[in-house]
Amino acid sequence: MNYESSVTPETAEDVRLAAGASVPEDDTGSSRRRLIFIAALVLVVLLIAALLLHGGRGTGTSDEASTLPVVSVVVPGTTSINGIIEATGTLAARRELPVGVEGEGGRIVSVPVEPGQWVNRGQVLAVMDRSVQNQQIASASAQIAVARADAQLAQSNLDRALKLVARGFISKADVDRLTATRDAAVARVNVARAQHGELQARAARLNIVAPEAGLLLTRGAEPGQVVTGGPTVLFSIAKGGELELLAKLSEEDLAKMTVGRSATVTPVGSAESFTGQIWQVSPVIDAQNRQGTARIALSYSPALRPGGFASATIQSGVIVAPLLPESAIQNDDKGSFVMVVDKEDRVQRRAVRTGIVTKQGIAVVEGLTGREKIVYRAGAFLSLGEKIKPSLIRQPAK
Repeated sequence: MNYESSVTPETAEDVRLAAGASVPEDDTGSSRRRLIFIAALVLVVLLIAALLLHGGRGTGTSDEASTLPVVSVVVPGTTSINGIIEATGTLAARRELPVGVEGEGGRIVSVPVEPGQWVNRGQVLAVMDRSVQNQQIASASAQIAVARADAQLAQSNLDRALKLVARGFISKADVDRLTATRDAAVARVNVARAQHGELQARAARLNIVAPEAGLLLTRGAEPGQVVTGGPTVLFSIAKGGELELLAKLSEEDLAKMTVGRSATVTPVGSAESFTGQIWQVSPVIDAQNRQGTARIALSYSPALRPGGFASATIQSGVIVAPLLPESAIQNDDKGSFVMVVDKEDRVQRRAVRTGIVTKQGIAVVEGLTGREKIVYRAGAFLSLGEKIKPSLIRQPAK
């Protein structure tokens, strides 16, 4: 076998180096270039590995961010709101006048009025039979005539006696007796007149009349009915037609009420509203339900019926508070709360107390400053501490 033919120049160089032979200057430069090439190759490999490692980590972060749920949030700020208190109550007459039998009573002959009519002061509401009283009045009138005749006769006798005194035919004692007779007759005339007037007054009291002008609310008398004097109420009148709403308020809301504050009253089943004013605030709180009454004065209107149910919207001043949509507020056994997004974009629960409800939203009077990020909706589907990707919603200008 020819060994010389299988030895390459590089192999021969390696053999010479291994034998300790001296290396030419050209051969040393070639070795240096090879080492530089190898070092550069190692650096490239390390760089590629670093790039691959960094790229792998970046992809993981991107994947994590892409899996976070995107949740709409709102920063409510604060808004000046006209305070409104909602209340319900019963309509009633502001001054209800009960009307009954003033005299001895008797049988009712006619009732010329109906509930819902306007009556004037002194107007007859019911007429009672007075046949017996009329006869008594006639008898008393006759007694007046008899007494007057006796008084005239006594006066004539006295006048004649005075003419005869000067002639000496009548003594002074006889004149005194005739004068006393005349005075007694005149007194009997006055007594008869007084008795006649009493009977007329008693007969007049048989008619049941309206004590004041107003709206007739109830009628409890019918023709043929026999009534007697006493506490029985036959008619009731709303004095002047003035009505009121007895609005029931909580102890807290009642403390905000003052006399003169305006209110809007809407009867149940009616689309019409009426403006009134609080004229009295109850000084007492019911110990059972912890409520009090605000009495709202109303002018007469056929649409307002005493005994009916109505709602009232009462102005209670201006408050400054955050406004949130209904979808942002949740409720459970512990009360009302919202889901707040903290600085780390994690969801946290925040207890709140709500106030009045407006067209723009619900006022939050406690628990928020207005600078928090509040979950706009779907808060019930989020877990406490869950990380989210918030998407801010711009609220319309208030």
